[in-house]
Amino acid sequence: MPLPIVAIVGRPNVGKSSLFNTLANRRISIVDPIAGVTRDRVSTLLEYEGRHFELVDTGGMGIQDIDNLTEDVERQIQNAIETAAVVLFLVDIRVGVTPLDQTVAERLRSIGRPVIFVANKADDSNLDNAATELYRLGYGPPLLVSANSRRGKEDLIYAIIDKLPLDTGEAPDSVELKLAIVGRRNVGKSTFINSLAEEERVIVSEVAGTTRDSIDVRFERDGKTFIAIDTAGVRKKSSMSGNVEFYSLHRAERSIRRADVVLHFFDARTRVGRVDKQLAEYIIENHKPAIFVVNKWDLVMHAMETEKMAKYLRDVFPMLDHVPIAFVTAKQGKNTIRLLNLAQQLYKQAGQRLGTGELNRILKNAFANNVPPVRFNRVAKVYYAAQVAVFPPTIAMVTNGPELFDNTYTKYLTKVLRDTSPFGEVPIKMIYRAKNEGGKIRGKPGEVEDLAVDLDGNPIPDFSGEIEPDEFPPPPGREKAKPARTKVKVAAIKEEPADPSEKRSEPRRDNIVNKAPSQRIKSKKKVPKPKKPGVWDI
Repeated sequence: MPLPIVAIVGRPNVGKSSLFNTLANRRISIVDPIAGVTRDRVSTLLEYEGRHFELVDTGGMGIQDIDNLTEDVERQIQNAIETAAVVLFLVDIRVGVTPLDQTVAERLRSIGRPVIFVANKADDSNLDNAATELYRLGYGPPLLVSANSRRGKEDLIYAIIDKLPLDTGEAPDSVELKLAIVGRRNVGKSTFINSLAEEERVIVSEVAGTTRDSIDVRFERDGKTFIAIDTAGVRKKSSMSGNVEFYSLHRAERSIRRADVVLHFFDARTRVGRVDKQLAEYIIENHKPAIFVVNKWDLVMHAMETEKMAKYLRDVFPMLDHVPIAFVTAKQGKNTIRLLNLAQQLYKQAGQRLGTGELNRILKNAFANNVPPVRFNRVAKVYYAAQVAVFPPTIAMVTNGPELFDNTYTKYLTKVLRDTSPFGEVPIKMIYRAKNEGGKIRGKPGEVEDLAVDLDGNPIPDFSGEIEPDEFPPPPGREKAKPARTKVKVAAIKEEPADPSEKRSEPRRDNIVNKAPSQRIKSKKKVPKPKKPGVWDI
């Protein structure tokens, strides 16, 4: 059963987005003094005293959009009003009644739904007397609130609960997957969102920068609930024209952090730019499963083959060679369901677990086939390893020194794990810890005991953290030569007679062996110092 919707409506700059963030206890909608910042319907799920509902922020009624999107914004407002169970009519107590407030009031009289009259920006009780002027709008005494100081928040919540239908006690269905759709401007992100939701959920336009907020869109497929996060198109920071674009960029980055799988969109007609590479780097930093989505493929499919485009993306993003590539036409809905299924497969991969014994055998073979280079006159060793987390799969290794593993060798180990484990298309997070480092490697309950195994997967008896397991064997021809102990044979020195005139019965051998170590004469010949092995830098 869909949750009831509570829509916030009013003219521009009365604090709708500020009140929306206050009720949600999070910064979701962009708040800026510029009129007309909010265009789409921004929504979030709330729960108070066991009552669940969806709160929706809308654009300002009567706004003249600078990009000629006024009709699209008004259509989004009308959709919010028609689907709402309760409407919050918001006005500014400091400004008083304006002609546009009267227009909004007349529009809400005929909707046939409960309307809660709210006067915002009542930060000081001295402004309470100004509320009498608002009576002439015909909705009675307003509920005085302040989104900035949170004045009247509880009274407003109780007023909303009283107006909600009685059958709103059920919790919403659990979300199967969260998808973040990111990319440059005008690559078709909003069109793809509407194709998934099968409705005009967000505004689609040829104007660059139409979407400003990060919008959570809930939809259902095959009895499962999904959330697709539509984000603003990103461009270079040097090209940003104001605070709104700055806030949009940060909300896009936050959407990547919140998502389970990231869909990185590209326009098939344009080349990859610096912004695309920055987004890819941010996806790598957060270890998020991702899919490269080439949109508008119908425009170039006759002039370019998919293999050529895939090779181009592989060459541009060598660090993401494990990321699958999909070709879609969002406007026609082509391959959108297949893309959703592929995202679910990646999410399942990121939740897989690899046994400790099998993991150590994989790493043992990896070290045997490719010995790590010498760094700081030492060779890197791994004593044992275990998977300690999922989403992303996290491998923790106890080593003789984390600083001995450079980026190149870490990439090699990651590639080996990706080729021999269930994590073929998802990022793998590697953690190195020193053997003498305090604390334990913690993972899933029951997994800590499995850490007391050697590299062959055999349990170590009476493991207390002090036993040194066998290290990885070096490859043939590079075994460590143990320094042989030199046994100095000291011959007995014959006792000399007291009389110096007495001849020796046996000639004395003037040899180093005949003297004690302290009496040996050091050779003056300089022995060349051995060359130090090369030091590998990251």
